[in-house]
Amino acid sequence: MSSKMLKFVSTEKAMPEKRKAGKRIADFNEIYDEFDVFEAEAQASRCSQCGVPFCQVNCPLHNNIPDWLMLTAEGRMQEAYELSSQTNNFPEICGRICPQDRLCEGSCVIEKGFESVTIGAVEKHITETAFAEGWVKPAAPRVERVESIGIIGAGPAGLAAAEMLRHRGYQVHVYDRYDRIGGLLMYGIPGFKLEKSIVERRGQLLRDGGVQFHLGVDIGGATTFADIRAKHDAILIATGVYKARDIAAPGSGLNGIVPALDYLTVSNRKSLGDKVDAFESGALNAEGKSVVVIGGGDTAMDCVRTAIRQKAKSVSCLYRRDRANMPGSQREVENAEEEGVVFKWLSAPQAFLGNGKVRAVQAQRIHLGQPDATGRQVPEVIDDSSHELPADMVIKALGFDPEDLPAMFGEKGLQVTRWGTLKIDWRTMMTNLDGVFAAGDIVRGASLVVWGVRDGRDAAEAIDQWITATADAPLAAVAGR
Repeated sequence: MSSKMLKFVSTEKAMPEKRKAGKRIADFNEIYDEFDVFEAEAQASRCSQCGVPFCQVNCPLHNNIPDWLMLTAEGRMQEAYELSSQTNNFPEICGRICPQDRLCEGSCVIEKGFESVTIGAVEKHITETAFAEGWVKPAAPRVERVESIGIIGAGPAGLAAAEMLRHRGYQVHVYDRYDRIGGLLMYGIPGFKLEKSIVERRGQLLRDGGVQFHLGVDIGGATTFADIRAKHDAILIATGVYKARDIAAPGSGLNGIVPALDYLTVSNRKSLGDKVDAFESGALNAEGKSVVVIGGGDTAMDCVRTAIRQKAKSVSCLYRRDRANMPGSQREVENAEEEGVVFKWLSAPQAFLGNGKVRAVQAQRIHLGQPDATGRQVPEVIDDSSHELPADMVIKALGFDPEDLPAMFGEKGLQVTRWGTLKIDWRTMMTNLDGVFAAGDIVRGASLVVWGVRDGRDAAEAIDQWITATADAPLAAVAGR
């Protein structure tokens, strides 16, 4: 055991310095500074090097966290980066946006009494050091293969698969309907959590490694799914899920009630310097408005914190469960509260009031009853608890469902599950169509970026196995004669 480890008994947990709320709400820049070498080594040295690393077990990518923490504590940064990047295609992104308090850090065995190791910030430090030192290199396959892979969707799953397949020498073409790569990394997640230059830097690395991007491509429109399929030896569908869940309540069609992704996309486009039309700059701008966000996930946290930065008059978050039962990151809730967001726990919308345009949310107070089959307590309305919350703007952040992909792609043969996600054989990642694979949210439903990366990596492995088996099949048949 390295003498530099197990320092959690003498070194307290620390996060990188966070900009004061009053300053950070004036822009969309990231709120955390980066560790310097001394701070990173000190925090990494807190790792207990336990025999069963629950941080690694509960990471979707099963990152070798204790090992690269030890290497960081010992100052062996290039080795730490090489180990980190073996299991994660985008450690600089996951280090910023993963809900570590629910995953690796939340599973740390020293959490009780001493608090967990600051894993995410160290992961970010490792990769930023690697970029600064020139250790991060584009894919450079030893042998170029003739087989071509078409990937539909330039989000986390599609990009992770693209990089893995390029490393193996495949000719990779990524198609996306947006004008930039990244999907939700670019247009859904605000800059104060993930500055867009980080995504663009990774995109350039993929281009330098030979991945070819085809942006602004409307598959199912001017370009058919059959056209794409005919060009490639295999297809990976990694489009994500974007259809906002709605609220079945009176008045839900009033003007001023908007979906979360529409709101966040316009805000991110403004930050990127894009032009937006008059409707978007007005109806999807929180400036001077009383804003109510409905939902308790990470998207809701993105919305409330964006509204604060747009200089909303007031921002409230309405959630039907209590703080302990919300699905979003507790760290994000803390950040939002520091920035002036008011949380209305145990409250649910009953109706939306207004004459053509929303003026208030009629809400009801909630009591958490007995647990259901999933173990979560069931929200129950408290009688005679209706009350009004003033609202010039209501943002629906209730999650996302898949779009009707068979209809959107014009490919009726694609089979879907009862939830509308693409149906695959999880052993092979293949849909019911031969040579057509799927990964990410379009398969598992709306989930975390880290799960998208995991699925993309698994899909790349499955595609490689399928193509290799297909290519070898004729040879095997000849040998059998």
